[in-house]
Amino acid sequence: MLDTARPIETPEGITLDLRIAGPVARAQAWLVDVLIRAVAYLVLGIGFSFLGRAGMGLFFICLFLVEWFYPVFCEVFWSGQTPGKKAAGLRVLLDDGSPVTWSASLARNLLLTVDFLPFLYGFGLISMLLSRDFKRLGDLAAGTVVVHVRKGSPRLRHFDVESLPPPCPLSLEDQRAIIAFGERAGTFSPQRAEELATLAEPLTGFQGAEGVKRLAGMARALVGR
Repeated sequence: MLDTARPIETPEGITLDLRIAGPVARAQAWLVDVLIRAVAYLVLGIGFSFLGRAGMGLFFICLFLVEWFYPVFCEVFWSGQTPGKKAAGLRVLLDDGSPVTWSASLARNLLLTVDFLPFLYGFGLISMLLSRDFKRLGDLAAGTVVVHVRKGSPRLRHFDVESLPPPCPLSLEDQRAIIAFGERAGTFSPQRAEELATLAEPLTGFQGAEGVKRLAGMARALVGR
């Protein structure tokens, strides 16, 4: 497997040791996503076939939406992972290690067409082999990297919680605040941690100990763990 480790300093001053994913791992994720879309198209095709020409029109509308926006919605709402990337243990991040944004995800996926040229991602593969961080053209334009997901986080070891993607896109300032909480909450008293987590109730929906756990889970998701 082609990959390499890269120390990346986040805007919060946190150094993340990211393992950049190479072409083989990314191809595995791509194949899984292709199979998922193929099954979806088959199901939609069968379903719309009973509607005649109108069904054919609806099918092509769905095909357009799924083909272009499936990876974007998955990456933004699923912490940088499509089902294929999740199965392969990969995640898309911005170059500074922060979560991928709408604009970055849209840019990298719109350029998939260019990466695909002249056939089977020829340009994308050449770009990855020439790039230190295995970036295809879409990654270069969007400022993103694809990394291997590591289990556990020594910086967040105080909390035995699962990674919890934020329920909505967050500003960079909010992301910094949540990551800082995850980094430091283990040094607070339980009462102080719960007091701070209560301030984020509009985001987490919980106060007290459950609010602390959910906020720590979001911090884990934001740092790509």
